[in-house]
Amino acid sequence: MSWTNSYIGIPFLNLGRDRGGCDCYGLVVLVYREKLGIQLASYHEDYVSCEEREEIDGLFCGGVSQGPWGQVEEPSMFDIALFRRGRGAAHCGVVVTPGLMLHVCGDDQAKLERYCVGAWKHRLIGHFRHKKMRAIA
Repeated sequence: MSWTNSYIGIPFLNLGRDRGGCDCYGLVVLVYREKLGIQLASYHEDYVSCEEREEIDGLFCGGVSQGPWGQVEEPSMFDIALFRRGRGAAHCGVVVTPGLMLHVCGDDQAKLERYCVGAWKHRLIGHFRHKKMRAIA
């Protein structure tokens, strides 16, 4: 049984951070807390809705440049795949295997999806690893 099975089907919930519902970053927060024991900043107080793409872009880019994330060339399980929506970074998913992510968006539920093909392929900004993961690797 894959570690992802217990997350598949979690509904999308704007600003959600638990099994009752998550937005894309909330799913990352949940997975990191439950599977890795890493507490991530929630950021739920920094934006009102997932439609606030400029605010979300600022949070993602600030977290990458000043926070615990470092860009990696070769993704591994639990790295974050960061995607552009519109002009800025506004979506993320947890890497399961290179090219496959666990994510949630829109009015959907958490699911596995290939991001090396289709629309996601052209939106990929890069892969990022948390510093606590770098210490383990």
